[in-house]
Amino acid sequence: MATLLLWFVLAPFLFVSATSTNTQTTVKVTDNPADKLVAVLNSNRTAHKGSTLNDNPGLACIALQYIKAYQGECDVVGGPDAKKPADSEFANTFAPNCGVVASSLAQITGRLLACQSKYVQPSKVFADILIKNSKSLDILYSKNHTEVGAAVSGSDGGSPFFWCVLFSNGKNNASFLFENGVAKISKPGCFSGANDECSSADKLSLTRHLWAYAVTALMIAMACAFGL
Repeated sequence: MATLLLWFVLAPFLFVSATSTNTQTTVKVTDNPADKLVAVLNSNRTAHKGSTLNDNPGLACIALQYIKAYQGECDVVGGPDAKKPADSEFANTFAPNCGVVASSLAQITGRLLACQSKYVQPSKVFADILIKNSKSLDILYSKNHTEVGAAVSGSDGGSPFFWCVLFSNGKNNASFLFENGVAKISKPGCFSGANDECSSADKLSLTRHLWAYAVTALMIAMACAFGL
């Protein structure tokens, strides 16, 4: 009886795990929350008669380094205690960490940054978290931008989750260039424009729920087995 109950309770967990593993073998490389965020952003700009921005992977990798500079300190993003990395870090730290040629850095014409305790879908991040007020809208619709790069990362692979969008007025194929054309590995985290599958944030959120379910199920099964 206990064995049957254990199988019954854990079966959904095993099924979802198997489904998740199988999905990863067939998923498109566009399964990247940073790419999805850029798509939502560009769609919103064109809906307001703005231009579509070039998704620059070098700029996006810089956005991921920008996130990491906060070292998981979510409480200093926005509000009265807001902080931001020094501009000197772009050339001295962010570019080398990404393998971006420092001489190809272009002006940053805007930035959107948010942090929260749980992971949510890119469309919701855009509408409910990044775009907070008229200032955010001014940044989004600015005609000074030509390029965009987005990134998302959890701290130490978990919460809190940081989202960053950087805008630039750089020229296509001439700014934020990678040395040898390849970005340095910048895990954990995802950045846009890299033609890379990066659904780690989704998988992390899913895994946490599944493990919580499995532990609860195991406790129930053990209680039944020992007559507790």
